[in-house]
Amino acid sequence: MKFSDLISQLSPQVHSFTAHPDRNPELYDIMSIDQASVNTLSYIEGEKFAKMVSVTNASALILPLDSSLQQLATERGIAWLATPYPRLTFAQAIGLFYQPFLPSAKIHPSAVIAEDVSLGQNVSIGANVVIEKGCSIEDNVCIFPNVVIYPQVKIGKSTVIHANATIEERSQIGANCVIHSGAVIGGEGFGFVPIPEGWYKMEQSGYVVLEDGVEIGCNSTVDRPAVGITRIGKNTKLDNLVHIGHNGDIGENCALAAQVGLAGGVKLGNRVILAGQVGVANQVQIGDNSIASAQTGIHNDVKSGETVSGSPAVANKLYLKVSAIYKKLPELYKTVKDLQKKLNE
Repeated sequence: MKFSDLISQLSPQVHSFTAHPDRNPELYDIMSIDQASVNTLSYIEGEKFAKMVSVTNASALILPLDSSLQQLATERGIAWLATPYPRLTFAQAIGLFYQPFLPSAKIHPSAVIAEDVSLGQNVSIGANVVIEKGCSIEDNVCIFPNVVIYPQVKIGKSTVIHANATIEERSQIGANCVIHSGAVIGGEGFGFVPIPEGWYKMEQSGYVVLEDGVEIGCNSTVDRPAVGITRIGKNTKLDNLVHIGHNGDIGENCALAAQVGLAGGVKLGNRVILAGQVGVANQVQIGDNSIASAQTGIHNDVKSGETVSGSPAVANKLYLKVSAIYKKLPELYKTVKDLQKKLNE
């Protein structure tokens, strides 16, 4: 693909660009700035990475609106385009070079499908897939090999379910969802009532709802509740190894990084970000636009727009101050000991 052709396909998102005849390279691939080679496209986000422009082998770059970086690229003979959102433009460019593998629309002869299952048009069902009775699969759904779908599941248009995922009974999955390998949607919630003899199992009769555009990472789990619904809102993204407990209610456009764990009944507002290994206790509510940094332990409600850190969680600004003091504790301890010694003398 010529650089000029790339620009023409990205033009609605591009703020400004250059593509002189002598700087219109053929591009065969797209790579990170530190691994880029001749005839590849890369990007940088800001001045922090300016030194990479001086050493990269990329033939073309997506740059921020920074005249010094643009001048440097020009001096090195690198074709470039500038945009207010370099990472977003780079993500769009990837889509011009790469499309994920999707098999053709057919049903593998080894698939086991109940007679009353409703299948839409252009559905792809891979080898050894099992679809139980009462399920509804809409148009353009792709189900990779070894997926097991329990009874009365509904799957919306253009959803992709990768190999070895399991969708348990009555789960409702919206359109354009992606469920990655090893994920379990609608597994039993952790419901046991303590009794003198040990534990009485509470049957989990509820179900899970994934709204449109939800993505579930590899080996993540979304549990169904004893009664009611566990819901994941539109366009929310779960990384690998994320656990959503029973009766969870996750808002729209949230992002949960790897190893996040939510106990039962947790409620997240819209656009919440939970970094890696965040844990949230039973029934906690987290407001819109809140952020929790990595390894935060949240035991109490979080207000909208707040950023929290630490375990137990506190406001991020306080956490940073405490962390700075923590590093000085040995020195402070020695000072206190010396003062105590002088007082005793």
